[in-house]
Amino acid sequence: MNAASLPARGTLSIGEVLSQLRADFPDVTISKIRFLEDQGLVQPDRTPSGYRKFSGSDVARLKYVLSQQRDHYLPLRVIKDQLEAIDRGHGHGPAPASSVPRAAHPAIVDNAPTPEHFRSSAAAMRLSREELLNTAGLRPAQLAELEQYGLISQRAGGYYDDDALAIARVVAEMARFGIEGRHLRGFKSAADREVGLFGQVAGPMAKQRSGDGRARAEETVRELAALSVRLHAALVQIGLREIVG
Repeated sequence: MNAASLPARGTLSIGEVLSQLRADFPDVTISKIRFLEDQGLVQPDRTPSGYRKFSGSDVARLKYVLSQQRDHYLPLRVIKDQLEAIDRGHGHGPAPASSVPRAAHPAIVDNAPTPEHFRSSAAAMRLSREELLNTAGLRPAQLAELEQYGLISQRAGGYYDDDALAIARVVAEMARFGIEGRHLRGFKSAADREVGLFGQVAGPMAKQRSGDGRARAEETVRELAALSVRLHAALVQIGLREIVG
């Protein structure tokens, strides 16, 4: 991590750090920086009044973390281990892509979603029932079954949105293998349990009086969501080895 052009001591405010990072990471936010601090990936100095003051090495560490997330899809725990190894003198800055440890089955690592994939966005589509059926390739009976088991639901205005279409398309593909809506109830139950668990972790953050409590809670649940998908994929892959050898 080369911080030669940055101040060695903690002199940068969090706003100044944000301005420097956005040149390479336009989606980064102050809440993201604070979240990374909470996770122990950076430890800026504090003034007597409690304001953060970042050094050049702090900025370099943040750039390293963000690049590893974006370019290598690495979870924060792995990135933190890498930084600790660098701090102990076992590394000198970002590892080249060829030296980043890869799993034996790279599809899970390379194609797994990152926290940014779980950033909330307003649904843009307003599909009628007929439009949803035609676009997703579902039969009316299949859609009725998905609604019965709570996998798809209409919005208050009586239309279907982007989320409904995404689920309908996946289910239509799975139906080609004989999997029906009743077989997918476990997916919905498991997802609800995960959301409940993540809510227990992030809920207290969202209720904090500090102005960025809600934003930090959103960063936390996005990170947890990405990790849960990785875990699910790994567990399924392990189980499949017993089926296909």
